[in-house]
Amino acid sequence: MAEDKTEKVKKLMMMPERIRNISVAAHIDHGKTTFSDNLLAGAGMISEELAGKQLALDFHEDEQARGITIDAANVSMVHKFNGEEYLINLIDTPGHVDFGGDVTKAMRAVDGTIVLCCAVEGIMPQTETVLRQALKELVKPVLFINKVDRLIREVKLTPEKMMERFTKIINDLNKLIERIAPEEYKQKWKVSVQDGSVAFGSAFHNWALSYPYMQKKGITFKDIIQAYEAGGDEYKKLAKMCPLHEVVLEMVIKHHPNPKEAQKYRIPKIWFGDLDSETGKALLNCDPNGPAAFVVTKIVIDKHAGEVAAGRLFSGTLRQGDEVYMNLAKRKVRLQQVSIYRGAQRILIDSAPCGNILGLVGLKDVFTGETVSSQEMKPFEEAKHIFEPVVTKSIDAKQPADLPKLIEILKQVAKEHPTIKVEINEETGENLISGMGELQLEVIENRIRTDKKLDIVTGPPIVVYRETIQRRSGEFEGKSPNKHNKFYFVVEPLEDNIYEAIKSGEIPETRLKKKDEAVYKKLEQLGIQPKEARKIKDIYKGNVLVDATRGIVHIGEVIEMVMDGFEQVADGGVLAKEPLTKVKVILVDCKLHEDAIHRGPAQVLPAVREGIRHALVDAKPVIYEPVQIIQIEAPNEFMGNISRLIQNKRGQLLNMEQKEEGLTIIAKMPVAEMIGLASELRSATSGRGAYFLVDQKFEKLPEVLQQKIIRQIRERKGLKLDEPYLI
Repeated sequence: MAEDKTEKVKKLMMMPERIRNISVAAHIDHGKTTFSDNLLAGAGMISEELAGKQLALDFHEDEQARGITIDAANVSMVHKFNGEEYLINLIDTPGHVDFGGDVTKAMRAVDGTIVLCCAVEGIMPQTETVLRQALKELVKPVLFINKVDRLIREVKLTPEKMMERFTKIINDLNKLIERIAPEEYKQKWKVSVQDGSVAFGSAFHNWALSYPYMQKKGITFKDIIQAYEAGGDEYKKLAKMCPLHEVVLEMVIKHHPNPKEAQKYRIPKIWFGDLDSETGKALLNCDPNGPAAFVVTKIVIDKHAGEVAAGRLFSGTLRQGDEVYMNLAKRKVRLQQVSIYRGAQRILIDSAPCGNILGLVGLKDVFTGETVSSQEMKPFEEAKHIFEPVVTKSIDAKQPADLPKLIEILKQVAKEHPTIKVEINEETGENLISGMGELQLEVIENRIRTDKKLDIVTGPPIVVYRETIQRRSGEFEGKSPNKHNKFYFVVEPLEDNIYEAIKSGEIPETRLKKKDEAVYKKLEQLGIQPKEARKIKDIYKGNVLVDATRGIVHIGEVIEMVMDGFEQVADGGVLAKEPLTKVKVILVDCKLHEDAIHRGPAQVLPAVREGIRHALVDAKPVIYEPVQIIQIEAPNEFMGNISRLIQNKRGQLLNMEQKEEGLTIIAKMPVAEMIGLASELRSATSGRGAYFLVDQKFEKLPEVLQQKIIRQIRERKGLKLDEPYLI
């Protein structure tokens, strides 16, 4: 039976019109994995009795123990609709914000997403975050309202009240789409009951309904309510009467685009190369005969095959044994295996055309986001996550002899988890691991201990700050150690709209070349003069380097080194060696030695760093701290306790709503004060409160705390306590 399914999958892979690449995305605990189990059961991959209990896509022990999805899991399945068979490639993504990086990467590989929403809780902060990530990647949404059985059995709503609840959820989602979606999709991608882009049901009880399905089968909502009110096991008949997988997969086939349709509008958004080139045309048309272009969205370590790079093939065909080029790693490798997914299983195939989600073995030391192609090409844009890592811990092996093993494991972790940042400092011997929040770091530590069987010691969580400037500086000189080269710099705060465009990913963070026309056009749209835009040489971590020099003969030979020096300063500023943000560095002039031997990296880099750092000191540098806007849900009687908790943590109450079912509070809090917030909130609300991340930004640290925090960071890093860091 399984063999037969594999053969079907192999046949359908060749027909892009019959492929749908989709993900399931939702707020934590809204029932995504149970929902995905149902789809697998419908496709005959797990038994129907186990659907919703097997957690087939949560195959990590810690996922089942914590009851949450941590990794995105891939699976391919076949579904019959109107007499035709379709191949559905599904990626189940995590809902918890700490694992949002997996959602961002998964969205790159798919063209449609099922936004799953709990009928009782409605649209939640994470629903908005995952939808924002989907729309940013031009992934088309449809809506599934889950846990309808709870409205009938627990909340005991009448059919009219239930319809009101559904209408509110649909309207809320459409308002979000109107607010977040790019201009041409604000109306086009709204969901509606009439056209069947909305379905509702219970993943736990394996049934679902949509308007077209109700008309086709003659089922009404009253039938559903009666089945629950009849008592006993009567409701179990619903799974046979209107099976969830049938309703949902029909919605997917009708409303989600196939790869050929989707790539026409998605490619210009996610690939900034020349669309008229051979590669550009192959990408736009999803052409199996064009040059191959594959994007890695996830890396899984398989104990037999080693690193398996999962991702989407956007153009061309890949075969076992092909020689391919890794564009970021800049090296050629040979593909050892090409495979498709069935949950935790990989099935080997000889070749696969574009439009499919695949697993490749043989990409040595690959990272997520890598573009793998048959010939050298401009890589795909990095899929930028909405939030950045803001909590860091030091991590060490308990036994010194295990240090090499730890470094190996940390490199692996950095590959498997795109939002985890690992810093291995050879000089100080300190290993740092940064993530979205405490939970993410806890899970990683736990996996190192259990999966990788390594005893580790971790330090207390540290918050990552940023440094920026408050005004334009004077002109400052940086001299090379041999005194033969001089560089003159001015720094000023970067314009708000440019900074926002970099942060949102509209403008890529890269070293700009003359041929990057699309980026220059974008800069001009944001109000920069065409001549000025072309002087921008490097965009790095929210900072910009401008080359405003004129007539310098050898500038072309040293400009790459100037960019290196600029990036080194951007990685560690003058107050506490924390990363710079929102700074524009302008190279005003330079004097270079005639002889190339006297202007090598050993001369240029120190001069560039010195010039920029002196200018930063003059521009009134300040520390910015990460703040998170969070939504707290709790019963009404704990209002006083929660307000006190927020005030004690330098928090700000932004909004408070009381409803019958409880209290919703929106608050802004510094991340530094949020360490341990989850347990404090639990004790303040007798275990009944929970919080979710809505947004994250950096704001100026209050004046009274500036010196104290700078001192603390310097002590921790072993820097001199009093003077700015200028070397």
